[in-house]
Amino acid sequence: MNSKVNMIYWKSEKFWLGKLLEHPEIMTQGESLEELEANIREAYLLMAMDNVPEQYETKEIVV
Repeated sequence: MNSKVNMIYWKSEKFWLGKLLEHPEIMTQGESLEELEANIREAYLLMAMDNVPEQYETKEIVV
């Protein structure tokens, strides 16, 4: 699954915090920008694949 989304991020006192503009309910943190990006990818996939069985198919469509 390859989707492009926009991450907004900022530095707090200890962590980098970020959320997805297209899915503001997805917010996470990381000790580095690289960790933040990995964590936000994981959170997005968990949300996108919630309730999808292990065996699934994909098809590109135009909406």
